[in-house]
Amino acid sequence: VDLARKKAGSLHEVLVRPEHLDLTEECKETTKLKAESLAQAPQLEQALQQFNQSVSNELNIGVGTSFCLCTDGQLHIRQLLHPEASKKNILLPECFYSFFDLRKEFKKCCPDSSDVDKLDVAAMTEYLNLEKSSPAWRFGASQVEDMGNIILTLISEVYNCRFADPERVNYKFESGTCSKMELVDDNTIIRARGLPWQSSDQDIARFFKGLNIAKGGAALCLNAQGRRNGEALVRFVSEEHRDLALQRHKHHMGNRYIEVYKATGEDFLKIAGGTSNEAAQFLSKENQVIVRMRGLPFNATTEEVVTFFGQHCPVTGGKEGILFVTYPDNRPTG
Repeated sequence: VDLARKKAGSLHEVLVRPEHLDLTEECKETTKLKAESLAQAPQLEQALQQFNQSVSNELNIGVGTSFCLCTDGQLHIRQLLHPEASKKNILLPECFYSFFDLRKEFKKCCPDSSDVDKLDVAAMTEYLNLEKSSPAWRFGASQVEDMGNIILTLISEVYNCRFADPERVNYKFESGTCSKMELVDDNTIIRARGLPWQSSDQDIARFFKGLNIAKGGAALCLNAQGRRNGEALVRFVSEEHRDLALQRHKHHMGNRYIEVYKATGEDFLKIAGGTSNEAAQFLSKENQVIVRMRGLPFNATTEEVVTFFGQHCPVTGGKEGILFVTYPDNRPTG
């Protein structure tokens, strides 16, 4: 939809071939899709390339031209595209890291309408007394046509809706520290169980790809011996993202399914809360990839650690890029 000229563009449809072509009767009835059509469709990476090419051609993207995606809710971008692309090691174009949620924009313009979680394209179309799309299009494409008509109505002089503040998807997880004195909202925390013992905070962030984890919001739980026990507490930026995370209960990380439950701010602070300024300073450095070393001699020095990695694997910041973990009485843990 061209917001300046208040005009809808052409409608396109690109099918994506799934890993399994078996369709339920309900799916066939709702979407009007056939297994034969999907068998000939491109896989996700090729479909995304087709999408990019189509958008570039139609918009004639150049200096001063920009566009932003608009979706019916959060699920398409956050719960489908980003996790699936991450799983298949597909690098998503930048345009998939920001989008407008039409349900939220609609609620801003029509505050007396249904709650956001009860809105969908059909409900918005009915509220605005718009005609439904042509039955010639299949399920997804017909919804997009309806969405275009909804947007055109919202930006008209009657509603004067401004699409100005898009949703954001974090590009990467940021490490950080959390003070024991910090107030942590209970409604932003989950507990993940069943993680492979070698999982890192980056692996956890990858599992929840598409959802925004707070800075330093992935805390791995340790057993009495200081080893990871397959659990983690994760803090999200909002209750909405926490609720989406709960929907990934029993999704897979490799061959293991991960259990996801609600947890509390107190649970998170027990694991993530700290008071070490030294650790906070260490984690504040830019462009870092952190590895944990175990089994060091108790009298090991920073120079020896730098020498251990050698010239072919230089430590970022040299001696400043090393932090020795100690017990509360400052004895080295190794």
